[in-house]
Amino acid sequence: MWIKNIKIKNFRNYEKEEINLEKNINIFYGENAQGKTNIIEAIFLCSLGKSFRAKKDIEMIKLNEQNAIIEIEYEKSDRDGKIKIELGNKKNIYLNGIKIKKLSELLGNLNIVIFTPDDINILKGGPENRRKFLDIMISQLRPNYMHVLNLYMKTIDQRNKYLKQIKEENKDEKLLEIWDEKLAEYAIKICEYREEFINKIIKKIEKIHEKITDNKEKIEIKYITECRNKENYLKLLKERKKLDIIKGFTTKGVHRDDFVIYINKKEINIYGSQGQNRTAMLSLKLAELQVINDEIGEYPILLLDDFMSELDKNRRKNFLENIENTQVIITGTEKLDIENLEYLEYNVSNGQVIK
Repeated sequence: MWIKNIKIKNFRNYEKEEINLEKNINIFYGENAQGKTNIIEAIFLCSLGKSFRAKKDIEMIKLNEQNAIIEIEYEKSDRDGKIKIELGNKKNIYLNGIKIKKLSELLGNLNIVIFTPDDINILKGGPENRRKFLDIMISQLRPNYMHVLNLYMKTIDQRNKYLKQIKEENKDEKLLEIWDEKLAEYAIKICEYREEFINKIIKKIEKIHEKITDNKEKIEIKYITECRNKENYLKLLKERKKLDIIKGFTTKGVHRDDFVIYINKKEINIYGSQGQNRTAMLSLKLAELQVINDEIGEYPILLLDDFMSELDKNRRKNFLENIENTQVIITGTEKLDIENLEYLEYNVSNGQVIK
């Protein structure tokens, strides 16, 4: 799988730009705030239908413009494809010239794995960061996952509103059972998806991490949830009902799930050094890359946003040599000296790309 061409119009600081990419390594370099990460963001948007850094679509439209357009032409082992996204008063997404009705129709067409400087917060930050990592990976491979997750979150919102009505308006507590039943139905499905992919990651990450650390570190992952069994989760919701009413929100569910990484039997987010956290994150993303390859029969596109600057010359070389048959798109403030590998460089300056 590889991206052949990117066209962007009125996107972030770009007025109009067309970029032709190579199958292997593509390096975009330039000073900060020139538009390098915007290219990564455009690809991410075409893969998942949303940004990894903007909360609202309007933030991605060039200042003083009404709309933005992103088009990507890509090639997979079995077909070519084209994705077009229009941002404006509303977002329109086209797949091979046909406007899609549901986001799930977009998911899985352009598979990606992304590294950003903020990714270390996946391990060091709160559980929501780790759930987001799982959501991005699973939704690309199981488009129905995002549909079920959205239904779950809507049900949570409805249940939370009713909890407040019980407290403030003395509504009937028994009616909570309507939302509890739906909540449990969706939660079990989400939990099954997450456990499936955590187990796939576990099978890959152990060997990857041993290799990166020269067998000095053993990595383990444990998924934490209370939603494996529908009956038990319904019982838990019933037990927590009074507390939920007092708090005005649902205190238990897959929206609270987490996973913990251990290095040599110690929790990395508590006891791990900065270097250990970074290496574990690298192992996690490489495991994701391999899991996607196993699932779809080809490697996803690897997006490295200012990530290579964290590695010395030898580690960069070893890292890239271990990613075969993968299109890699790298951003950074400087040119990279990569020996014995084919790559193209692009200079990015003030919203313009020079090959």
